[in-house]
Amino acid sequence: MSDDAILFEVSDGLAHITLNRPSRLNAVDPVAIHLWRSIAHEIAERDDIGAVLFDANGRAFCAGGDVLAMSQLAAGQPDAGVVITDLADVIHEGHRVLRGSTKPIVAAVQGPVAGGGLGFMLVADLVIASERATFASRYADVGLTPDCGVSTLLPEAVGTRRALELTLTSRTLSAAEAFDWGLVTEVVAPEALDARAREIATSWLDGATDAFGQTKRLMRAGLARSFREALDDEARTIGAAFETPYARDAVAAFARGASARAPAPTEASSERE
Repeated sequence: MSDDAILFEVSDGLAHITLNRPSRLNAVDPVAIHLWRSIAHEIAERDDIGAVLFDANGRAFCAGGDVLAMSQLAAGQPDAGVVITDLADVIHEGHRVLRGSTKPIVAAVQGPVAGGGLGFMLVADLVIASERATFASRYADVGLTPDCGVSTLLPEAVGTRRALELTLTSRTLSAAEAFDWGLVTEVVAPEALDARAREIATSWLDGATDAFGQTKRLMRAGLARSFREALDDEARTIGAAFETPYARDAVAAFARGASARAPAPTEASSERE
């Protein structure tokens, strides 16, 4: 296995991102942080990528930022806070790029998620969790505040009240509780996790790939703009989608089926009578 902090490959339209620091619970260090931003831009810019599968090696999904690596980096720096801010900005750029892209993302979460790991996970559009996964904030435990998009992505997923409960206490959610809260999309047995996440990603590639991507973009963009802007964008996007070969064939097939199911005029008249 490669010793890269994040593994990345593309095959048959599917981009596969794997966090690969299992000995550090996949907490991200400066090397991983810069890789994350680079991978995000590549995914967004490549036309041959239609969907993304996001997972992690080892027993944990992601423990957020590597506090040990950050403290060592900032040690002796007169502006330690600036160093950390700059690293956070790099992570956040990767998050913005992936969130704003037209590539739907499914995350396979096999184990514990903590701190900024919640933000990494919630960049995904669908989250499939193993029954063994757990979810916690832990920011207050080290005297830090949310980063990696957690202050936006967590309340968006579970609501402000529950987001505050998770970040202002030491509560840890089980996979079942996370599903109940709306933090994850689906919970499966550990042995079924990889296959289920890949099944979802493949379905995006086998179906109306462009439409799936544009739907993701519309949903994400709609949270930060006016209703009128969203409606105008929807109108333009569905018009463009209607012109794609996949949509033309699907709409024609639907129309043929609807026509076959419709009662003849005489039958319809007799039913009304």
